Amino acid sequence: MFPINRYRLVVVLAALLFALSCSSTSLTPGPGAHEEFTPVAEASDANPVAIRQASVTLESVYFDTDEAVLRIDARDLLNEHAQSILDHPEWGVVTIDGHCDERGSDQYNRALGRRRAAAAERYLVEKGVPPARIAIRTFGADRPAALGHDESAWSHNRRSELQIEVLDSASL
Repeated sequence: MFPINRYRLVVVLAALLFALSCSSTSLTPGPGAHEEFTPVAEASDANPVAIRQASVTLESVYFDTDEAVLRIDARDLLNEHAQSILDHPEWGVVTIDGHCDERGSDQYNRALGRRRAAAAERYLVEKGVPPARIAIRTFGADRPAALGHDESAWSHNRRSELQIEVLDSASL
């Protein structure tokens, strides 16, 4: 008989059951989404099942200067995002990051970034996304999307970004 490592057997069976329970779901992103796969664990003789982490990034929504009110184009985009999120329960929690341009104090920009993320969160909840599936953060002006000290750079930095981390078990 072959010696059986109980721990390995339990891990493989748990991963197999997880994979079978998730086999009917899809990680296909909706409109306006970008997807990247990053291996979290490599498959080997000791680890026959690898976990893949899928990062889904939805298109950012933009704001006017010194505002946390959603523009019409932002609402249209969030309508699409809400539908994609609802269509993909396997996506899990959506993190909304609020950002600002460089003008204003750190304290003011962090508060404004939080209000922007909260505005996007409220809108998604109004469209049926459960509040438990949304988390918000603020970065103020700490993570600019565009460098520069003019309106063209600032307009890219007044935004809320939506990011989703998805774990998918895949046997290799």
